[in-house]
Amino acid sequence: MKLLMLVLAILYALAETAITPIPQHYSYDKKLAQLGKILFFDPNLSSDRTISCASCHKPEFAGADNKPVSLGVGGQKGDLNSPPVYNAVFNFAQFWNGRAETLEEQALGPLHNPKEMNMTDTLILQRLDNDFYKEQFKKAYGTNTITIPRLVKAIAEFERALTTPNSKFDRFLRKEENLSANEFKGYLLFKRLGCITCHNGVNLGGNSFQKIGAVVPYPGPTPHDRYEVTHDPKDRGVYKVPTLRNIALTAPYYHDGNITTLQEAVEKMCYHNLGFTLEPIEQSYILDFLHTLTGQQPAILQEQ
Repeated sequence: MKLLMLVLAILYALAETAITPIPQHYSYDKKLAQLGKILFFDPNLSSDRTISCASCHKPEFAGADNKPVSLGVGGQKGDLNSPPVYNAVFNFAQFWNGRAETLEEQALGPLHNPKEMNMTDTLILQRLDNDFYKEQFKKAYGTNTITIPRLVKAIAEFERALTTPNSKFDRFLRKEENLSANEFKGYLLFKRLGCITCHNGVNLGGNSFQKIGAVVPYPGPTPHDRYEVTHDPKDRGVYKVPTLRNIALTAPYYHDGNITTLQEAVEKMCYHNLGFTLEPIEQSYILDFLHTLTGQQPAILQEQ
């Protein structure tokens, strides 16, 4: 029994350091990010001029979408739920299967995807060949020469600015505020039940690949999983662990977007990946904790 208590004490101590607050001030190039902001919200970057990056990564949903899968040009449905772009700078890879290592690679992907924005580099440059954009590129780069690498660099820089600091939980970690009794019970359960094994780091996720349904098989297809990148059979059904930052705002959940409520997401993840069923009161505590992860809106969205 003493050995067990010692092991638990060590695990709790490690868990305390496994999560870190989002930095209150994150450095980025403001001129470049302002150009990226304009591009991010511009539907002219889609072939039929109906969608922008922000169509699938909406500010009101913490940079995610409120649909199971987003709609691209011509109303085409995507294949996976749109992951939140907020705090994506803290992910170790981008997209559900981690096929992009950088935000620049991620920004370019939807522009070329025929189901999303369906653009070619030639068409993008034609759309931006005007006095307005030449002036904006001049402000950001010191030259009005518009190139695809400069475009994706600007969008990526805007995404680097989309951090959401100062959640209640971050203030708790900095010892500036206490959690409520129920929120703290939820945090303790989050650690004790093993949720923190995958949801850790500054983003409470986004820093490892894990199999969905690791204990109890997940009853659904797993398209565009890690296997698509590695071709290793062990990576079937494996995805990047999603961030829990702002999770109360980013429904629906999971790679397929089939989970509509946060309560259901918690319940099913505990069952399929941890192998047990939560009591209603345990669900309530964990939900209270997860609501403390909602941070401030990124400051750049309020800037002119």
